[in-house]
Amino acid sequence: MVAKDEETGVANQGKTRTEALEMLDEAVALHKDETCESIESWEEEQEVLEDLGLDPDEIKAAREANDELPDFMQ
Repeated sequence: MVAKDEETGVANQGKTRTEALEMLDEAVALHKDETCESIESWEEEQEVLEDLGLDPDEIKAAREANDELPDFMQ
């Protein structure tokens, strides 16, 4: 089965109608960039940074050294 979202033009498929709709729901969320979860604590942020291969201590130090907004944000 194939399911298509008329508004976005995104389509997906599944073995059943239900599966196709579930897959479509996920694809539309990805298309609209609605899958991001908010990071609520430093511990969660550390875990995400480590998963990305970044050193959390290095990121923290850089933030502390540059606590001003970048020029384009002022």
